[in-house]
Amino acid sequence: MQKPKVVILTGAGISAESGIPTFRGVDGLWEGHRIEDVASPEGFLRDPETVQRFYNTRRADVRKARPNAGHLALVALERKFEVHIITQNIDDLHERAGSKNVLHLHGEIMKSQSSSDPQKVYVIKGDDIRMGDLCPAGAQLRPHVVWFGESVPNMKEAIKLTNAADVFIVIGTSLQVYPAANLIYETKKECEIYLIDPNASTLNVGKRVVLINETACAAVPELVKMLTK
Repeated sequence: MQKPKVVILTGAGISAESGIPTFRGVDGLWEGHRIEDVASPEGFLRDPETVQRFYNTRRADVRKARPNAGHLALVALERKFEVHIITQNIDDLHERAGSKNVLHLHGEIMKSQSSSDPQKVYVIKGDDIRMGDLCPAGAQLRPHVVWFGESVPNMKEAIKLTNAADVFIVIGTSLQVYPAANLIYETKKECEIYLIDPNASTLNVGKRVVLINETACAAVPELVKMLTK
C-alpha cells in the first residue's frame, strides 16, 4: 500500500532556532552588507573577495549549528508517510537530522559551483572557498547559492512534488520570497495545509490553511504527533 505523501516547505525560521542568522535585517542589510553586494552576480564581479568571506563566515555558522526539535520531528513523519522537504535554506540541518528527501531551492552552502557553469557543483575541500580555487575547467569556484537575479533550477521539481501532496506543511517562512511563496497555491483541492510561523495569523493565505502561531520547535513536534496517530 502506497504511503500518503507529505510535502514540507521550510524557511529561515526553522534554522534560526538552531542559531543560524536569518541574514536579512529590518534595515534590508545582510549582516551589515547590502544584499546586492553579497547576493548577486554583479556583487561577485565587483568584489569577489568580500563575497567569499561573507559565505565562508556563513558556512562556519552552519557547521556550529545543530538540528533542532523541528528538524528532528520531521524525520519521524517518514515512518508513516512519504516525506519530501523543499527548503529555502542553504544549510544542511535537514540532512543532518536524518531527513532522506531534501530539495534545496536556493542552493547548498556546503558546496561550491563553477562561476562559468552553475551545473558544475562540487563538495568543498576544507572549510572555505578562496580566490584561486578553480573548477577542473579552470573557472573560479563560488558558493553554490542562488543569488538575486538568478533562476531557481529546482522550482519545477518543487511544483511537481507539491502538486502530488496529500498534506502540505509550511514552516518558518512568511511566504515573502518568490517563486517559493507560490508553492502553497500549487496544492490540489483536497490537500491538507498547515502553516507554522510566529506570524502565521497575519498572512493572507486563504481559509483552507490551518494557521499555527508558534515557532517550529514548539509546533512541529505536536503537529507530527497529531498526523502520525
